[in-house]
Amino acid sequence: MNKKLLLAFCLLLSALTSKAQQIPRFNPDTILTIVIDSAVNIRSHRLNTQDFIDAVMNDTSFYKAFQNMKYYAFTAENRIFTYDKRNKVDGKVYRRLLHSNSKGKHQIEYTAKRDSGNVFKKNGKYQLYTVEMFDYIFMNAYNSDYVKSEGTSAENKGKNEGYKDKLKTLVFTPGRRVNGIPFISSKTEIFGPELRQFYSFEFARGKYLDSIPVYRFKVKRKPSTATDDVMIQEMTTIFDVNNFEILGRYIDMKYSNMLFDFNVQMNIELNKFNDQLLPIKISYQGNWDIPFHKEERASFLIVHKDYKRE
Repeated sequence: MNKKLLLAFCLLLSALTSKAQQIPRFNPDTILTIVIDSAVNIRSHRLNTQDFIDAVMNDTSFYKAFQNMKYYAFTAENRIFTYDKRNKVDGKVYRRLLHSNSKGKHQIEYTAKRDSGNVFKKNGKYQLYTVEMFDYIFMNAYNSDYVKSEGTSAENKGKNEGYKDKLKTLVFTPGRRVNGIPFISSKTEIFGPELRQFYSFEFARGKYLDSIPVYRFKVKRKPSTATDDVMIQEMTTIFDVNNFEILGRYIDMKYSNMLFDFNVQMNIELNKFNDQLLPIKISYQGNWDIPFHKEERASFLIVHKDYKRE
């Protein structure tokens, strides 16, 4: 089993909700962005469960929001926390960065950079592979990881590029089967005939960022289903009522067997600038453990702001 693929899989999963974190420790994500009004009788809105499933499966706006960043300058504030076995913070990373794309060239300027605690090895590399992945994907940003590569076939892609494709599928089009992830590929297809029976579907209306009317579509493991019968314990998607664009996604994943054990929650939120959707917040909480490798515990909070069209 490829350890890097398993960890990367755990790291890059996606959604939005005001739900409290699942892991009992410090949570850097304290921004409340959605307020739920009430449950919704979707039939009275001339909608049904399959309408929401189809919207999740067919949506392209969520992925395009990350591609849209290449047209903007913006500020990113990134916070990383690592934990010991007692869930006490033992490492901190803070970065404030100015991203720009003047004349089509992506540039990053560090305006603040602070590290403390157990973050780096003696050779200067990060202690945790989770943090290394975070740094590569989110601090290196969209320029390579959220923009679709042109002219690259499946045959000539490197191994890392193949991993990225699998992760993009999980983040931007959840519910599909993702082949190549050891032992759990079949557990990603939550809307398929084998797994759908294990989930309940809930609907609500609310306000996002105090002003945007939204639907909340929650896919949740039934209480009668054992935790390890499924991998995705909950997936919540937030839709703009007016155009059904996805504004956010939250995923709670937990799975354990003799080979590995992970417990991961991730939140991604978007907002509109100049009528284009752009990411404004990404948060992650996760533990993972596989044989012959140090257990990893980490959380991240990424906030993007001050978008300016270039």
